Amino acid sequence: MNHRYIEIMDTTLRDGEQTSGVSFSASEKLALAQLLLTEVKVDRVEVASARVSAGELEAVQQITRWAAGAGLLDRVEVLTFVDGGASLEWMQASGARVMNLLTKGSLNHLTHQLKKTPEVHFADIAQTITDAQKLGIQVNVYLEDWSNGMRNSPDYVLQFLDFLQTQPVRRVLLPDTLGVLTPAESYTFVDQLVTRYAGMHFDFHAHNDYDLGVANVMEALRAGAHGIHLTVNGLGERAGNAPLASTIAVLRDFMPQLKLGVVEKSLYQVSKIVETFSGLRIPDNKPVVGDNVFTQTAGIHADGDKKNNLYFNALLPERFGRKRSYALGKMSGKANIDNNLRELGIQLSDEDLKKVTQRVIELGDLKEVVTREDLPYVIADVLNTNAIASRVEVLNYVLTHSKDLKPSATLRVRIDEELFEENAQGDGQYDAFMNALKKVYSRKKMTLPMLTDYAVRIPTGGRTDALCETIITWKVKNREFKTRGLDSDQTVSAIKATQKMLNTLE
Repeated sequence: MNHRYIEIMDTTLRDGEQTSGVSFSASEKLALAQLLLTEVKVDRVEVASARVSAGELEAVQQITRWAAGAGLLDRVEVLTFVDGGASLEWMQASGARVMNLLTKGSLNHLTHQLKKTPEVHFADIAQTITDAQKLGIQVNVYLEDWSNGMRNSPDYVLQFLDFLQTQPVRRVLLPDTLGVLTPAESYTFVDQLVTRYAGMHFDFHAHNDYDLGVANVMEALRAGAHGIHLTVNGLGERAGNAPLASTIAVLRDFMPQLKLGVVEKSLYQVSKIVETFSGLRIPDNKPVVGDNVFTQTAGIHADGDKKNNLYFNALLPERFGRKRSYALGKMSGKANIDNNLRELGIQLSDEDLKKVTQRVIELGDLKEVVTREDLPYVIADVLNTNAIASRVEVLNYVLTHSKDLKPSATLRVRIDEELFEENAQGDGQYDAFMNALKKVYSRKKMTLPMLTDYAVRIPTGGRTDALCETIITWKVKNREFKTRGLDSDQTVSAIKATQKMLNTLE
């Protein structure tokens, strides 16, 4: 099979930065340009628009200094304008040697925005290209609004390309500026141009307004486009551009006749860095790079994965430097729990595994997020609880906490078949609870053991919704023993530990 090489141009630093609220600093731009060219190994990067700001100029200067030293200067591109030479001056100051000249790709834009005839516009473009050639600057040409041009003024587009055939232009860039193309149109329009202009290099630039960006890229490449423009995390104006990670995955899996230079294992890394620099969070369900896309939730899926990978597809997480995980919650089955326990190096008997699974499902019903790190706590709680007969049960309680007033607790407790209700205040909610409990036990002419140590811990990660384990050490006469409680609320976990103590005493 003859593999056709496709150039990948990443425009996160130019078009992606047009995302509302996103602005990269000069050092962030440099770091991303380096990462994209040397680790992700895209073929080219578009890093800025000319004449935007002093900060933009400084960022491009830093990138071009690095790129020149690394032998990559011809892969760094800047968007420029037909503006009587102002962009060319900016290009010279920036150190960049490749310009992507923005021109009008539809008669509608030309007539109503520039108010010029095609002949005047082409003459201006020719002059700009001539001046760039004298400065040793390579020229690519963007046909802005090209997709609407092909729909509504195709004769103008063909007239324009006939003219560009006479010019020393390296690449013609075909943007679906407003994200309006269908896949069928993407194929038809690109095929028409590739057939008519066999010697020209065409790049396709998709926007995602109808969520068709990746599909349109596929069809443009099937029609013979030579390059595509993508952005990390699909950043870009409005609904953004065709996203880098999922586009690469689609092309690798469904268009094997194409050859790509991008390193898949680096896609997740660059995605997370762009997430941090942009401040724009990746949706959990975003293909390839979202937090949840390699997470199996349903227990039946986890069970199938153990039985010959029944629920795997070609998108294996290891391709992208990631790992498959099994979510813990109300949809969990034993297979989910077992997979997570194996990751922790823990093996349980079938009976104990059932008990732990039931507890995770109960927590999931309460909307608690249960993580793999929570599992040892859940195991200790469940297996400990089930070993103790429940003669004493804290049935109900109300805990109050308010400013400048002592916390109070009201509780109802069952001891065997008797019910008791008491109220007390304390220095904290748990102290108030214990004082009310002491009142109950004094009615039974019983004393409670002394609390000698109270420790609280949560699994690593510091989440505010993490399960909280309270370990209380009690002393009766000269004997000490510990009980544990587990809940997302610290005071409730202490109450659970206390109930275990009461049943241990009994």
